Amino acid sequence: MKRILLLMLLLLCCSATVMASGYNYVQPDQFKQWLENGKDLAIVDIQVPAEFRKQHFKGSLETNAYPVKAAEDKQKLDKVLPKLSATQNDIVVVCPRGGGGAKNTYDYLKEKGISEKRIFILKEGMQGWPFKELTVEGK
Repeated sequence: MKRILLLMLLLLCCSATVMASGYNYVQPDQFKQWLENGKDLAIVDIQVPAEFRKQHFKGSLETNAYPVKAAEDKQKLDKVLPKLSATQNDIVVVCPRGGGGAKNTYDYLKEKGISEKRIFILKEGMQGWPFKELTVEGK
C-alpha cells in the first residue's frame, strides 16, 4: 500500500512539473537529429543582429525580435507569420539562452493562431548549442 501511495505521489509531482512549464521544448540532441534528417520545419531566430551574424542555423528566419516584449519586437515577428501560417510544419524558436525571449515568442505565436503543438523552444538556446558544426558562423 505504501508503494502504491508513493508511486501515485511521484506521478503527481512529475505531471505537475510538466504542466507548470507550459512550453514545448526540444533538446539539442533531438533538434540535431531533425536537422540531419532534413525534417520540414521553420526556425524562428530572435537573436539580435550581432548574435545572429555570429552564429545561426542555415535557413533560419532572422527576426532580430529579442526580447519580444515591446510592440516593435512583436512587429518583427509579424513579418514571418505568413510563412509560418502557410504550412503545418513544426516551428523551433531560437533565442540566445532559450529563456524569456523564447517564451515571449512562443506566447505571441500562439496568440496569433499558430497551434501550440507546432511550437518548440530550443532548450538552452544558441549559447547552449553543443553541435557548432551544424551552424553558420560569421564575423
